[in-house]
Amino acid sequence: MLDLIIIGGGPIGLACGIAAKEQSLSYLILEKGALVNSIYHYPLYMTFFSTAERLEIGNIPFQCIAPKPGRQEALEYYRSVTRRHDLNIHLYEAVQTVHKEEDNFTVHTGKARYQARKVIIATGFYDIPILLDVPGESLPKVQHYYKEAHPYAFRKVIVAGASNSAVDAALELWRKGAEVTMIVRKPAIGERVKYWVRPDIENRIAEGSIKAYFSSGITAIREHEVDLQTPGGPLTLENDAVLALTGYRPDYHWLEQCGVRLSDDGLRRPEHNPLTMETNVPGLYLAGVVCGGLETHKWFIENSRVHADLIISDIRAKK
Repeated sequence: MLDLIIIGGGPIGLACGIAAKEQSLSYLILEKGALVNSIYHYPLYMTFFSTAERLEIGNIPFQCIAPKPGRQEALEYYRSVTRRHDLNIHLYEAVQTVHKEEDNFTVHTGKARYQARKVIIATGFYDIPILLDVPGESLPKVQHYYKEAHPYAFRKVIVAGASNSAVDAALELWRKGAEVTMIVRKPAIGERVKYWVRPDIENRIAEGSIKAYFSSGITAIREHEVDLQTPGGPLTLENDAVLALTGYRPDYHWLEQCGVRLSDDGLRRPEHNPLTMETNVPGLYLAGVVCGGLETHKWFIENSRVHADLIISDIRAKK
């Protein structure tokens, strides 16, 4: 019987493991993919909004040349943290079910069955894209994740969305030779786009290097065309590829299977005590960006690192 099982091996899951180890709690981190799996799947040349020191966990300095680290530096840092703290983590072991049985939990994966007194869910939100829900979205030319620009060079590419991921992709694609068109549901680029990137994308749109249709949406996707609804009426564009970078969400169905109640205000926020991070299920805690539901902009590594200490303090107080 473990004191604690942590579901998710991202930065916040690792921080929870470090805090548990420092308090002499027996623990196990279960991660369905690679270490810090979401960061691994970020675009190859992505730069974080946060500065390096705000991504630190486990009292280990994050040293990099630039003030804002990139994906490769983050992967190196979190590998180093895991190694330095000798964390007990099982990679590529996905949790299937979590059941509360009296005062303890049984956690089933595809490989084993574990029992623990407490469970932390630190699964993030990057696994399930928010779909366009239009005909043709299942075509191979449509992708909901962007890795690098080279496969799209010299092709007609539509980028749906106006968040940081969509703007970064549009700029990189254009610079690598793609003919880029942005389809933006709102009347302007997203308010939370990185301040040093905003002038770049606005200038590229203003000069016509990147085309943009605001207050518009995709209505259908075909092999060589995409249909739009714009303020000026329906429009059809020639197209080779679509990047639907319209955001991601937590796995609500799985959270509800674990017994966690979700808000009914449309934001689907998991119920939890912000002082302890404990959910409506006693002994089941949330940590990191999963706490925000559809408000995926609310929690980041830098402001949710504290969740680890809040949770472990509460567990120690109740032990």
